[in-house]
Amino acid sequence: MGPLVVLAYSGGLDTSAIVPWLREQYGARVLCFAADVGQGSGELGGLVDKAKRSGAVDCVVEDLREEFVRDFVFPTLRAGAVYARTYLLGTGMARPVMAAHQVALAQRAGARALAHGCTGKGNDQVRFELTYAALAPELQVIAPWREWEFHGREDLIAYVKAKGIPVQATLEKPYSTDRNLWHCSHEGGILEDPSKQPPEHIFVMTRDPLEAPELPAVVEIGFEEGTPVAVDRVPLGPVELLETLNAVAGEHGVGRADVVEDRLVGMKSRGVYETPGGTLLHAAHRELEQLVLDRRTLRLKDELALRYADLVYDGRWWTPEREALDAAVLSTQKRVTGTVRLKLYKGGLAVAGRESPYALYQPSYATFGKDNVYDQRDADGFIHLYGLSLRIGAGLDAARQQREVGAAAD
Repeated sequence: MGPLVVLAYSGGLDTSAIVPWLREQYGARVLCFAADVGQGSGELGGLVDKAKRSGAVDCVVEDLREEFVRDFVFPTLRAGAVYARTYLLGTGMARPVMAAHQVALAQRAGARALAHGCTGKGNDQVRFELTYAALAPELQVIAPWREWEFHGREDLIAYVKAKGIPVQATLEKPYSTDRNLWHCSHEGGILEDPSKQPPEHIFVMTRDPLEAPELPAVVEIGFEEGTPVAVDRVPLGPVELLETLNAVAGEHGVGRADVVEDRLVGMKSRGVYETPGGTLLHAAHRELEQLVLDRRTLRLKDELALRYADLVYDGRWWTPEREALDAAVLSTQKRVTGTVRLKLYKGGLAVAGRESPYALYQPSYATFGKDNVYDQRDADGFIHLYGLSLRIGAGLDAARQQREVGAAAD
């Protein structure tokens, strides 16, 4: 009886090829693991039977949607993390929860190795393997893309067809997609040319903005301590809340991003992302923070957001660094409670109002009308001290120039 290997399995082209390959190359018994993070029934339906037809001893499918949104998406949202200025990290957030449960299954089953279908060019190999290293350093890691003789998707398609394994990928439509509750990513094919516009047929979560409703929609999102808890004043759990926002934003064509990003391994790549509900949540969360946080704390949050984005993108979730950043972020979120209204129209969104019991905006101070709380004469002393270094520098420059003029005259 060969060694047991637990494979992170999606049923896509790569992992469909890996099952028979592991049996041939390692003499392994392959136990597939699939995580339901919101891919939908189209991807998960029939997955167990497909894995077994490919030669796996079994396939375990676990519903991780609640944990994914609650413990990975929402902390990243509270941090305000955005990578490459526009990428909302849908894949980067999903990998650590998937890999952690793959490790747990391997430990329960007494497996000797873990395997994944990530290529040697991508970020996911790092995300999976850093999780393995943190949670199960004793297990062997098998990364077929770094070992086998296949050189691209064309070779894999030929291999799985020879094995009689049905896959959706074809040479005519060689797109790679990754979908979860937060987003859907698209790579490959014509998208590898950043000068080309994404074809409309690839989009699955968002309508063409040109075909979106002619009337705008207004949606109100409620937050408690930085965590979204309600839509249009109806309390919702994490999964239902995100599904609700995905539906309304997707209907109005909101949430598309075409990104040329820097992969961790050093190259630039192009990805097209759909993040409808996530786009609304980021916009609303930022707006609420702007209302309730002071200037210096906002600046600190912006700095933490960049570090958090790099951490998620680079696969460093299971680290003391992430725990420290979470603690810092949570301390900034204690008063990020309130509601934000967003207006959605043909792919765009605009803030339509915001309110919070902790709002630092006070009309009595900000008004251009008559007020009884602000003495405008106080600005004299403030500006005098604020510009003191400028006046000192300018005075020294003037004195220096006079000395130089005098020296030249002598």
